[in-house]
Order: sequence, then C-alpha cells, then structure tokens
Amino acid sequence: MTTQPSSASVPGTLPDKKGSPLSSFEFWPGWIFYTPVVIYWILLGIRYRDFSTPTAANPRIETGGLCGESKSGILDMAGTTAAKWIAPYTTLYTSSDDTQRALDTMERKGLTFPVVVKPDVGCNGTGVKLVKTEAELNSALAAFPRGVHLVIQRLIPYRHEAGLFYIRHPDSPHGTISSLTYKDIPALVGNGHDTVLDLLKQDPRTKLLLHIYTPRLQSRLNDVLAAGESIDLVFTGNHCKGAIFRNGAVDITPALTARLDEIMQDIPDFHFGRVDVKFDSVEALRAGEKFEIIEINGVGSEATHIWDSRTTLKEAYAAQFHHYGETFRIGAKKKKAGWKSSGFWHGIRLWRRQKRLLASYPMND
Repeated sequence: MTTQPSSASVPGTLPDKKGSPLSSFEFWPGWIFYTPVVIYWILLGIRYRDFSTPTAANPRIETGGLCGESKSGILDMAGTTAAKWIAPYTTLYTSSDDTQRALDTMERKGLTFPVVVKPDVGCNGTGVKLVKTEAELNSALAAFPRGVHLVIQRLIPYRHEAGLFYIRHPDSPHGTISSLTYKDIPALVGNGHDTVLDLLKQDPRTKLLLHIYTPRLQSRLNDVLAAGESIDLVFTGNHCKGAIFRNGAVDITPALTARLDEIMQDIPDFHFGRVDVKFDSVEALRAGEKFEIIEINGVGSEATHIWDSRTTLKEAYAAQFHHYGETFRIGAKKKKAGWKSSGFWHGIRLWRRQKRLLASYPMND
C-alpha cells in the first residue's frame, strides 16, 4: 500500500526530498509557529504607528481580508474581465426551506450539480462540502446553523489546484506573483486485503496524521479496498485539513504573471493576497490559460509554499516576514493616498466573530 497524491498530482516542480514525510515544523501548534510572526507584526505596528496598517492594503474589503471578510463580497467586486475567470457562484442565508431556496437561486445562476457549499465567512476549508445531489444539498444545508451566509459554487471541472500569491504596490503599474503552491489531494490505494485504517497506519505520512484523516473517514475505516482501488483522503485543498502542499515557484512565468495581473487589476484597489485556482495542466497554467478562480483571499492569507515539507524553518519565516512586511508597506501607501485602516479593536471584534462562526460549522469534506 502507498498513499499518493491522487490524479490531481502535478508533475514534480522541485526535486523530491528524501527523509521525513513531514517538515520539522509543519504541524507545530499555531501559537508556537506564529509567535515570531506576531512579534514581527507588533514591531512593524510600532514603526508605522498603526497595528492595523495592513488592512488598508485592500481598502474596499472588510479588514483588507485579514479576518471576517465576505468571500462572495470580494468576488462581487470583479469587473467583466476578472469575472470571466471566476467559477460561477450564488449565495444563501440559512433559514427555513433552505433546499428549495438554494435550488431556486442555483437555477437563476445556471448552476447544476455538483456544487460546492461553503461558508461565506471562513478560513482553512472549515465547513466546505462537496454536494452532488439534491439529497446531499439538503443534508449539507441542514448541518449549518441558521442565519449563516453560505456560498454555493459550481464545482470546477479541473482536477489540479494551486494557490497564487499576488502583490502589487499602489505606485506600480504591474503586480507580481511571489509564491505558487500546488495543492495535492492524497489518496489511499488498496491492495485487496488491508482495511482503510490499516492502510493509513502503514503510510509514512498518514500514520503521523491519523487525527486529521480518520474523523472524516469514520464510515470507511473498516472497508477493504480492492487492489488498485483508491479513495481521496480529503476534498478541500487546505494544508491543515490534510492536503499536501508543494512549492511550484519554478512554474511562475511571465505569461502567468501577466494573466493574473490583468485579472487582479480588474478588482478595485486589490493589492495583496492569495488567489486559489483549479487548473487543467501545468503547461496550461504556465501559459496563463485553462484555470478558474475558486476564491480570492486578502491580507490574512499566507504564501502557502512554506508548508512544503522541503521548506526549512528559516525559509518559512523569511517568506512570512517578507509578505507581512509588504502588507505594511502597501497599507502605508494607501493610507497616504487617503484610505483608512480598519482599526485594531474593530479587527479584534471581527476575529472573535469569525472564531465563533468557525466553531459552528460542520466538518469539511
């Protein structure tokens, strides 16, 4: 048995790393890994005399996308050029008769199954559900609390997924891609006699992360997969939910950069964040073609290549400090141009609200 990236696997962009299947810090507790980042943020806040300076980097978005922002609200800002690259979506507030209302709004938007249902305010893939039938839609909507804003988006047919980090300073005519991360969905491959749980325990990586994979596979842990049969271990392309991230920096090309710049400049006053996409092939992505945008994240997003197990701790912190430094520099320029930051305490209130919402969402697929 082996676990392997599913058919979503992208041809290798960097030499394979030998040794540990996890990096030394890949699954550290957040408070340990992010403490130096928080200290760096505080030092920058003192220097710029405003701890919330980064929220002005994308001033038309709530907190600049640091926390509590609406996913659909960002997508709604797209002009005609950018909108062509975004997977079609609609929204719904959970209330009563959710399924019929969802079907009605899907029909108006031309959406058919399969679709992805996800919270409009959220992060790290929490609550994201793949829905293939009306019955699954009913179950997914019922799993959310009432009064929650959801996004219903067409499932993008492309199998591969990537995160593209985009930065454009206000005084620069063009932006750059500072990070490209491939997001592999790991799959178990059966041998005809071991159970799913046995297979998980045999793999060098998954045996270290049983707490991540087993909860969503509870109903299948005792199943025996036929030889060659495979199952994806997770649907959402999020590192903390079990996806495998790989640094794809070598595939950042002038053509891809120009295409993303064209798209992002059609979103008013957007300067900093990660664009999550699904794409057809590496060759097409390098050419800036055949991809669709899942969502656009603001200043709270990371350059996710740091979670490649080949990345050293020094490289990870260098990337974090560079990107958060850029948010302060861009935010300061936007403030000088007349925009305002959201304010420290306003951000804290939205962060607390987001934390409560995340705790109320169902387990992601």
